[in-house]
Amino acid sequence: KSLVVQMNKELVNNIDSQDEVTKEQVIGYLQNAIITIKNIDSNKTDSIEHAKLQFTNAYKEIAEKSISSYQQTSGELEKISKLHKEAVNEFTPYAIHLPTIINKFNDIQNYMAEEIEKANEVIAMLTKQVQDLEEESNLDGLTKVFNRRALDRYLQSLTSKGEIKHTLHLLMLDVDDFKNVNDTYGHIAGDKVLIYLANVLRRVLRDGDKVFRYGGEEFVIILNRLKQDKCQDIVQRLLLTISTSHLLYKGHSIKITASIGATQYINGDTPQSILERADKALYKSKNSGKNQMNVELPDGN
Repeated sequence: KSLVVQMNKELVNNIDSQDEVTKEQVIGYLQNAIITIKNIDSNKTDSIEHAKLQFTNAYKEIAEKSISSYQQTSGELEKISKLHKEAVNEFTPYAIHLPTIINKFNDIQNYMAEEIEKANEVIAMLTKQVQDLEEESNLDGLTKVFNRRALDRYLQSLTSKGEIKHTLHLLMLDVDDFKNVNDTYGHIAGDKVLIYLANVLRRVLRDGDKVFRYGGEEFVIILNRLKQDKCQDIVQRLLLTISTSHLLYKGHSIKITASIGATQYINGDTPQSILERADKALYKSKNSGKNQMNVELPDGN
């Protein structure tokens, strides 16, 4: 029931906030909602909360499409207005005996200027709405995993508890030589690689594990209630799956590898301290040949 309320709220707010919403946009939102609901495990709170965030994300995509449409309209109006003004200025000396025509042209000029101003006001309003949605959303718009903001909140909540009774591992994963992918195949291919990698992580990891996009081509993974040897097993399976799979893009087979830095939560950790240890371990993996994992334990080993 809460999911339906969330879906209805986001859709109605979107429709109320815009002058015009197309039927196709609403259908697309509802189709995404159906897919989201089908993938929900109703026994898992995390799954339900993640679905709510996907509804919000779908609403954001509708708003972004509306902004793009308004920007295009505004741009075309500005071009027409400029051409019209140039025509009036050029022929005014020859039309001194046609004041009525000149007045009509000026009326059109004023009308178009008013429409441009209205369109720009709508663009500013929709842009602000998207910014507000991005601030409230916990999902990364590209990969659909949790974003950096959600990670900050999660680690802040975790470390504020002080002592926890179960083992928690934090992994920092970075795509090796990601710049080469962008340089060779283009940034769209780079985005496809990140989406593909996020799907691999979701497929290999357990339902209770959490994946965050840390920034660029880096991801942070939280493994809860897992012993050290089991953590290493999961990481090795991840590295193997990533390195032996490939993404097909415009007839090209793009293969990637990843490096991972791992650490373990200890009582007294801060978000900064646990991330710094994982980053230090990741640095070791990068400098030791990549496509591997290194561990930085709290005692510096």
